[in-house]
Amino acid sequence: MDWQNVESRATDLQLNLARRIVEHLRDRLVSAGSRISPTNLAAEFKVSRSPVMRALTLLVNEGLLARTATGRFEVVRNLADIELDVTVPASETEELFMRIMRDRARGELPAEVSESELMPRYGVSRGVIRRLMMRFAADGLAERLQGHGWLFAASLDSRQLKASYQFRLIVECSAFRIAGYQAAPERIDQLRIGHQRILTLGRNMAGATEWFQVNAAFHETLTSFSGNPFLVAAVQQQNKLRRMWEAAIYQDLSIERIRTSCNEHIAILDAVENGNLEWAESLMREHLKKAGCL
Repeated sequence: MDWQNVESRATDLQLNLARRIVEHLRDRLVSAGSRISPTNLAAEFKVSRSPVMRALTLLVNEGLLARTATGRFEVVRNLADIELDVTVPASETEELFMRIMRDRARGELPAEVSESELMPRYGVSRGVIRRLMMRFAADGLAERLQGHGWLFAASLDSRQLKASYQFRLIVECSAFRIAGYQAAPERIDQLRIGHQRILTLGRNMAGATEWFQVNAAFHETLTSFSGNPFLVAAVQQQNKLRRMWEAAIYQDLSIERIRTSCNEHIAILDAVENGNLEWAESLMREHLKKAGCL
């Protein structure tokens, strides 16, 4: 597939949606022959059907999906081993999105910014800046102010990391002790596949975004097995707060550090799958202590 020609025809939103759709289907172990609902995807990603239909068409052209005789979309390939960086290339806007996220995490951008300030800083038009900031807003990382201003959501900085990890130790480890803690085997399989993919691809994976998504899904999902919505909300809030920080430090993470984290996660998944929740809690405690240097 000649993605240079595709990129000249597709918008950044469509390319980004195509990537996210593949991730969504792959991480849910959607098999070949499964039907795909554009309406459900539009609701999942909080966009209209039009860009979703275009993104799905890109994936049809790539040979991952097909149109049936009735016009529906159907998965035609096993997505588990798809290398996303090859299948759907990152757009220039995606790279700029990550750059803005890193700049904000490092304190190089103030919490409140205007489109007029961002345009010359990044050398792009107001339309590009607005689309990027709308994406930040859709992800819960910014909100629009009156006029052309934007306010970034609160995020962690280096001074708050220790407190964050101390809080996560309390919340995430206590989840294993909730009566009725019940793991879902299919979700454990999905998480294990995501981690194995990163171990296989290393730095050739999608980058900071995919690493954060796999990491965040691991911690949120294991907590969700407790059935306690307040614990889950606490982990989701921590994931939201640390997203920009994780994007900022990703480039400094060694592949050994990423592999170690993945292997520790997989060991915890194995313990949960085997019903050894006391051991899972012990492994999680050591994992968070090591990550937070506690």
